Amino acid sequence: MIMARAEQHLLSTEIVNRAIDSSVRVRRRLPEFVNSVNLKYVKLGYHYLINHGVYLATIPLMLLVFGAEVGSLSTEGLWQKVWESTVKYDLAAVVGFVALSVFTLCVYFMTRPRAVYLVDFACYKPQDDLKVKKDQFIELARNSGKFDEESLEFQKRILHSSGIGDETYVPKSIGSPENTVTMKEGRAEASTVMFGAIDELFEKTKVRSKDIGVLVVNCSIFNPTPSLSAMIINHYKLRGNILSFNLGGMGCSAGIIALDLALDMLMANPNNYALVVSTEMVAYNWYPGNDRSMLISNCYLRMGCSAVLLSNRRRDYRRSKYRLEHIVRTHKGADDRSFGSIRQEEDSQRFRGIKISKDLIEIGADALKANITTLGPLVLPFSEQLLFFSTLIWRILSPNSENSKPTKPYIPDYKLAFEHFCVHAASKTVLDELQRNLGLSDQNLEASRAVLHRFGNTSSSSIWYELAYLEAKGQVKGGDRVWQLAFGSGLKCNSAVWKSLRGIKKPVRNPWMDCIDRYPQAGLIPSLGKKFLANFKS
Repeated sequence: MIMARAEQHLLSTEIVNRAIDSSVRVRRRLPEFVNSVNLKYVKLGYHYLINHGVYLATIPLMLLVFGAEVGSLSTEGLWQKVWESTVKYDLAAVVGFVALSVFTLCVYFMTRPRAVYLVDFACYKPQDDLKVKKDQFIELARNSGKFDEESLEFQKRILHSSGIGDETYVPKSIGSPENTVTMKEGRAEASTVMFGAIDELFEKTKVRSKDIGVLVVNCSIFNPTPSLSAMIINHYKLRGNILSFNLGGMGCSAGIIALDLALDMLMANPNNYALVVSTEMVAYNWYPGNDRSMLISNCYLRMGCSAVLLSNRRRDYRRSKYRLEHIVRTHKGADDRSFGSIRQEEDSQRFRGIKISKDLIEIGADALKANITTLGPLVLPFSEQLLFFSTLIWRILSPNSENSKPTKPYIPDYKLAFEHFCVHAASKTVLDELQRNLGLSDQNLEASRAVLHRFGNTSSSSIWYELAYLEAKGQVKGGDRVWQLAFGSGLKCNSAVWKSLRGIKKPVRNPWMDCIDRYPQAGLIPSLGKKFLANFKS
């Protein structure tokens, strides 16, 4: 179980499964109904009834009263009644009321928070000469002469069970016997990935570099002086009064933190563009020692970068893809176990690396529970919240005894709140646990598993490679809601919710265009049968 304590069972789908099994055993005469696929229509009808209950109850009543009132009058009598009810009011009072209403509406529209739009985004795709297979990755590590055979075998086992495929990208320098953790290597990789993503974004949006008013860059480990944001300002000759920020040390969830900072800046500076760049440097993160807890990041981390253009200009509504709905951030750094679960430190030989705790999955579950508890009331339909709340109250009020079984909690169905899920592709284990505990389907995590297989763990930019996958598949329709969920050191769990403004056509420039027809792959979606997979691809 991902959660050790009884309170954490709130997210466990195993409890729900046991509840369903027990209900089937009690109602032995209705096994066909309980197991029938038509049961989903009963639940959908219940949700529709609760969500639209006010309208279903009031609209017929209003129509009935209005019809009874109007039906008793002739045409002349109706006009006479309208005239009599109008002339009772003074003309000056009517004009004043109309003027006050217009003024109030104007003040409301002028002072309400401006919507923030995602105009477009770009994900960097490295050159093919940087592509490595899993066996080639092990050979590069062996040729560097920095690892003993036990460490090489450990990395090999990790890779073959990681969910990472044979087309991920790493810098060539990791196979060098020389030290790769240098400023020169870090700056070279940073300029390659960042400028590649930003060039593509500017080409897509036709926005001039001088129009960018806010710049936010996040990179966890590599933080040179001058900063990465200064490198971008220098390369693209951005304007002198630009609001620039460089976020460091915030882990794989820093992409959403950068979005939140850009949102705050746009709220304070109307009619502006914000450029958000998320990346991580693989060569500078390369650990050359033999501590197994530090070798894990070598196996998963791969090259990648995303560039996102945000706007609060109302005229950009028509050409933008998404509107930002919510950002929810959770930080568990006050807890010592959470704080030390992902930590940069030096081993016994003074080699620096990222140490990952063996309790990371359990600690991440605590952060996830806190985050979705805050997010739920913002996105879940009222019917789902009512079911969850009533179950929670019953669980609190029901008497507990040693022999009685604990009350079965209701697991909110987040598939009712979102059409698409972009969960940070940290590892296969993390995705498996998230899917099991949130009750998500294989299709819900298809994009995350595809990104892990094709590009590996690209850190904070992975959620954008997943959104690019959904667009390349043509799955994003107008009005669809997208949930981006990421975890990072600290420990942090952050969510961003987007709403599609229109149906997204398959893009011309996309990192998936040369391989999208190969996904989803049978090995990445375990529960899909061969026949269903063939239909799904078609």
